[in-house]
Amino acid sequence: MIKSALRAATIALTSAALAVLPALPARADAIRAQQWGLTAIHAQEAWQTTKGAGITVAVLDTGVDADHPDLKGQVLPEKDLIGFGARPGDDAWAQHGTGMASVIAGHGHGTGRSDGILGVAPEARILPIRVILEDHDPDRRRARDQKPGALADGIRWAADHGADVINMSLGDDSETAHPDPREDSAIQYALGKGIPVVASAGNGGEKGNHISYPAAYPGVIAATAVTHLDARASFSTSHWYATVSAPGYDILMDDHGTGYLSGQGTSPAAAFVSGAIALIRSAHRDLSPAQIRDLLTSTAQHRPEDGRNDDFGAGLVDPAAALKAAADLAPTPQKPAPVAYPHRYFGPGPVTDPADDTPVNWLPWTLAATGLALTTASYFAWRTRPTGPPRHTPTHP
Repeated sequence: MIKSALRAATIALTSAALAVLPALPARADAIRAQQWGLTAIHAQEAWQTTKGAGITVAVLDTGVDADHPDLKGQVLPEKDLIGFGARPGDDAWAQHGTGMASVIAGHGHGTGRSDGILGVAPEARILPIRVILEDHDPDRRRARDQKPGALADGIRWAADHGADVINMSLGDDSETAHPDPREDSAIQYALGKGIPVVASAGNGGEKGNHISYPAAYPGVIAATAVTHLDARASFSTSHWYATVSAPGYDILMDDHGTGYLSGQGTSPAAAFVSGAIALIRSAHRDLSPAQIRDLLTSTAQHRPEDGRNDDFGAGLVDPAAALKAAADLAPTPQKPAPVAYPHRYFGPGPVTDPADDTPVNWLPWTLAATGLALTTASYFAWRTRPTGPPRHTPTHP
């Protein structure tokens, strides 16, 4: 069987350089006061209805540190589809994935959980699926060569193992980015099982503004990033597939270990949207992905002129408004049918789940992909590392 080897083998994390910053004060409100994103999307109002109990969000990323105080007890056993690279406790392990998990479902810690990060859906569970390695992991290149199809396999694994939402804070927005039929098929499989799929729109707003995958696949809810001033973040990719926007600038999140990071990118924006969907699904389990997408777009704040644009999609996500609108919405009995790709369709079609040994000639789709990187869409800066010496800024090839 010829797999999507050339494109899939390029899966890697290419985040920006890290910088050491002063430690945060040890006050209970030092972090919470800086979580402007929760206020912007009206999370506290949504929590009057639900905090995401009973919902599992699959985080397809670099792994998640289940022992972080803000996540302890919320993280299910990890599925590692890479199988090598940094391990728990290593400097190059699970930084990005832990940050995204905390934006989605951090529950804080300490007395009354008044310290640390609160996620959008603090009672949701996280299902970590390791499909990429951190940029500074020494085995990154090995993963590119030996683990084709990890992202597509991760989507299917999540769909078959209890995920209610799939978050992909990652994407290929390089100049030669292109659709991959195996990834497309996996996404349609998840949608066909009633699972909303979220991806970051891309960080190419200042680097050619290229289409990003998986955000551009049919049916995916693509998140662009806004600042605390409700302006488009300059790095946020602007394209036809934008669904909604979410906070993506100066976002505090958990680091592996016990520390915290401040980051920017469409990665945390996607995590905010996945958290919002977790709230909706907690209160309305039978709504289809298509209905949830419509709820997000019809109730978004600060709607652009003419209803949507490529910078913001339909506007800033508002789970509180979506929950109110969902109260009068009858679930659709049928499974959702994703909207077709506007220029050409790709992949074997929705819901189809071919056996791994089915011969499929995908080579023409993959030849153009040599040398690409599947990039997580977030830039990080250290806030604090409670133990150990400062880290040196990594060198990128």
